[in-house]
Amino acid sequence: MSLEPNFEHLRARAVESLFHHLADACVGLIVVDRDARIAWIGDRYLELLGYSGNPDDALGRPVEEVIPNSQMRHVVESGQSMLLDLMDIKERTIVVTRLPLREDDGTLIGAIGFALFDRADRLRPLMSKYQKLQEELHRTRQELAQERRAKYSLSQMIGNSDPMREVKRLARRAAQLDSTVLLLGETGTGKELLAHGIHAASPRAGAPFVGVNVAAIPENLLESELFGVAPGAYTGADRKMREGKFQLADGGTLFLDEIGDMPLPLQAKLLRVLQEREFEAVGSNKVVRVDLRIIAATSRDLDALVRERQFRADLYYRLNVVPITLPPLRDRTEDIGSIADRILDDLAFTAAAPSRELTAGAIAVLEDYDWPGNVRELRNVLERVSAMTDDPALTRDHIRAALPRTAGPAAGGDVPLRSAEGGTRPLSDVLKDTERAAIVGALSRTGGVKAKAAKLLGISRASLYERMEALGIKEDAQGAV
Repeated sequence: MSLEPNFEHLRARAVESLFHHLADACVGLIVVDRDARIAWIGDRYLELLGYSGNPDDALGRPVEEVIPNSQMRHVVESGQSMLLDLMDIKERTIVVTRLPLREDDGTLIGAIGFALFDRADRLRPLMSKYQKLQEELHRTRQELAQERRAKYSLSQMIGNSDPMREVKRLARRAAQLDSTVLLLGETGTGKELLAHGIHAASPRAGAPFVGVNVAAIPENLLESELFGVAPGAYTGADRKMREGKFQLADGGTLFLDEIGDMPLPLQAKLLRVLQEREFEAVGSNKVVRVDLRIIAATSRDLDALVRERQFRADLYYRLNVVPITLPPLRDRTEDIGSIADRILDDLAFTAAAPSRELTAGAIAVLEDYDWPGNVRELRNVLERVSAMTDDPALTRDHIRAALPRTAGPAAGGDVPLRSAEGGTRPLSDVLKDTERAAIVGALSRTGGVKAKAAKLLGISRASLYERMEALGIKEDAQGAV
């Protein structure tokens, strides 16, 4: 739609007025034609240049003959503006702006240059503000980078049991490789801590460590959280590109916790990233390339999920390059005392209180408990005990009062403490029978629905599957045990 005549006149007057204002405010002004020959130059500019000849003699000459360091020819040839530049004239440094001149149809006909200031120090207030903003931006980036660094090291993985020594050996080896790592184990066994440790011991340690819990993000938001969103990709989207976790972790490590809960449609996109190291943001057709190491973790049985077609087999093979299985706490009871001591020290430091000690009886009670929630549950119990008493020494009774009541006999009946021959049965056999009775009772009460049985027992479904296999609990075709 064409502008009204009075608008055209107003625009023309505005351009003319702007030109005159700039000419009056500047210390110099010059116009060149499309061949970079001087078409017009102001007297103040000639005086600034120290030009002693007749002003009219400067017209028609190549601009470099009058201004040796001029970049006006570059503007004419490229058609690009140079909005702010510094140019040395004799012993001075002046601030200049250069703009291309065009016809209404866009044809380039020349360029115009303004010498804004005859001394660069006139820009000092502006440069000072710019420098301050740059320093603040640098400081913020450093703080953000620090937040995205690994918070733990492999030395913080406590335990000298054989299973934990093997975990640490595999972790140190994985750290020196750049392959994808898959951390397996029940909830609370320390998979995230191990992921931090692997990154901290790897050549990528100085780059970001970005973690995301797949199960904690709604399915409809997970794709944008991982891969970012293009400007205006959907109603309400930011006008700027919003980077996803893959871009934030570029150069470093991306930790995908609870990968077993990733929706099937996103699994295909993740597979492409693992294979090609490239992806497209939501609402974009631009390919983004990334260089990162992926560490995935899950407490679920991925083999079973693949068989049930809830997890892609090809993605599983891509993730399962360097698998590391973290043992449950009940399989490394000799580590419980040292882990508990570290937890109590951390709790005392946080509360600015004296550190507590565990008696031998208290440690024995901790070692006898099955710990379905593993180290996370151990920390919860010790924090509960610390809140319940001010005693410096935590005894057997303190620990028993904080432990949950077992569901064994109530779920599956009493377990005999003596063998058929009349002798006392080993405690390990009693505990296994108690656990078996609890699981069988829970499955019976829930009609064989494992998800409900696991919830009733206070453990994950993956843990239930593992304990059923370890205890030899079988199901028939109808799901009965």
